Amino acid sequence: MLPDTPWTAHDWNPELYRYEQIAEWIGERIRAGEYPPRTVLSEVRLQGYFGVGRETIRKAFVILRDRGLIITKPGRGSVVLRRDGDGFAG
Repeated sequence: MLPDTPWTAHDWNPELYRYEQIAEWIGERIRAGEYPPRTVLSEVRLQGYFGVGRETIRKAFVILRDRGLIITKPGRGSVVLRRDGDGFAG
């Protein structure tokens, strides 16, 4: 579900933290339905795509959890929540 071409230095906005940009990018795809409910988000694949470390991806996941877009379970990973009207539900 990731594009074929990974991000490069030119894709980053220097005014924002990388984890903020990653959270926004993933969030847009969740809202657009590209990442449907129950999609497991792979930290390893996202690390490779964005060229960042695990901690950066995890910070992005914190933002997505705070927005109610994903849930993270230890040992199971992060999963997109199902849509419930205009909001999201678990």
